[in-house]
Amino acid sequence: MSAKSAINKEIFTPHDEKMLAAVQVKRRTKKKIPFLATGGQGDYMTFICISVTNRKPSSVSITKVKQFQGSSAFVKRSQWTVDQLRQVNGIDPNKDCPEFDLTFDNALDQWVASSAGEKCIFIQILHHTCQRHCSAQKPEFVNCQSKLLGGNSILHSAADSVTSAVQKASQALNERGERLGRTEERTAEMMNSAEQFAVTAHKVRPYSISAI
Repeated sequence: MSAKSAINKEIFTPHDEKMLAAVQVKRRTKKKIPFLATGGQGDYMTFICISVTNRKPSSVSITKVKQFQGSSAFVKRSQWTVDQLRQVNGIDPNKDCPEFDLTFDNALDQWVASSAGEKCIFIQILHHTCQRHCSAQKPEFVNCQSKLLGGNSILHSAADSVTSAVQKASQALNERGERLGRTEERTAEMMNSAEQFAVTAHKVRPYSISAI
């Protein structure tokens, strides 16, 4: 089971929630935490997750989840409602990059995602979710590529790629079918000619014998 599937199963499913997206992140700047507050838990992996309740009306949350070294369990740390999100900063609107910031009413987190692609998908899903579920003022999305804010462009691109591949495969099969069809026609013509030749030869042969 992947880490994201395990997070959904352990953190969200028991609370009748569904995880929409998750991105593995590291802090871009070290956060100053008192030594005693660390609890000596060692290294850990951090995930930022978007989840929605299954019950209606839907409620969307952004949750920070950690997995500490030596443990297979995931632990919920901080959680905000999507209405507490004030700004999403994509850092660079001109290229894919893994950095992004999330600003809430009472917090600012600066992150580096495990990859630019994961960050882009996360921001696109977050934008789409905010447009759909924010009941109050929607958060501001700044320095984000336009392709991330135009609905489901990444998903559409993937779907278009699949559709294109299917169309190409279908065209190849049709062309192959046409070639097979032409081959079958030529084979039928050859068989017909052979049959006609056999009939003609059969008619001519007795005449030739009697003529001798």
